[in-house]
Amino acid sequence: MNYTEEAKQNFNDLSKNPYPGRGIVLGTSADGKSYVQVYWIMGRSVNSRNRVFEIEADTGFMKTKAFDESKLTDPHLIIYYPARHTKDVQIITNGDQTDTIYNAIKLGGTFESALRTRQYEDDAPNFTPRISGIHYKNAEPAIYKLSILKSRNNSEDAGCERMTFEFEKALPGLGHFISTYETDGKPIPSFNGFPKLMPIFNSAEETLKAYWDALNADNKVSLMVKWIDRETFEAKTIIVNKNV
Repeated sequence: MNYTEEAKQNFNDLSKNPYPGRGIVLGTSADGKSYVQVYWIMGRSVNSRNRVFEIEADTGFMKTKAFDESKLTDPHLIIYYPARHTKDVQIITNGDQTDTIYNAIKLGGTFESALRTRQYEDDAPNFTPRISGIHYKNAEPAIYKLSILKSRNNSEDAGCERMTFEFEKALPGLGHFISTYETDGKPIPSFNGFPKLMPIFNSAEETLKAYWDALNADNKVSLMVKWIDRETFEAKTIIVNKNV
C-alpha cells in the first residue's frame, strides 16, 4: 500500500468513527505550495455542543465561544484559542495550551519546553489528551510537529505520557492526523499509536467540505482549515459551524 492509498484508507476509517473527539491534521497542499492545518471539535454533552469557531478580526487568531451563552455551564475546557501564530510559527491545539506555546515561543522557548509544563485535561474519568501541532516558517529541522500528552488506560497512576512527533519532509497532498480519542466509550479511550496519514485536497474549501462531510453528523460541532503560503507564511483561515 502506497502513502496515498494509506491516507485514503485512514480517511475512510475516520468517516466511520462515531467519536474521534477533537482532531488535528497537519500537512501540505496537493500543489506543494502551501502548508495546511485542519482542526475540528466534537461534542456529546449540551455544553460541548454549544460552541462555534470565531476568527478575531484584529489578530487573525481563532477562538471558541459559546453559541448560546445561557447554556454555558463550565467554560474551562471548552472555551479557548485553538489557533494562534507569530511571523515564524502557526500553532494549533485542542485547549488553552495554545497560549502556553505561543507565550513560550515569544519569550524564546520551544514547542517542547512549553508542553513540559502541561499535562492531560482534568476531566476524570476520561483524562482527555492534550493534542498540539505547529508549523515552522523556517523548516529546520522539522516542517511541523505534533504532540500528545495523555494518561495510560484512562488512569493517572502512570503519570503523563508525553510524545512529540517531528516531520521533516513535505508530502504534497498528504498530512498527519492525531485526535484525542480512538472512538466513543465509557471512559473514552485515548488516541493510541503514531499519527496517521490523511489526504489534503486541492483547495482549502475542498478540504473543509471533505472533512466536515466525513465527521459524524450527530457529534461534529465546528471545523477549521488554515492554508499557509510556504513562501510568505501568510495564511487564510476558513471555518464551518454546525450552530449557525
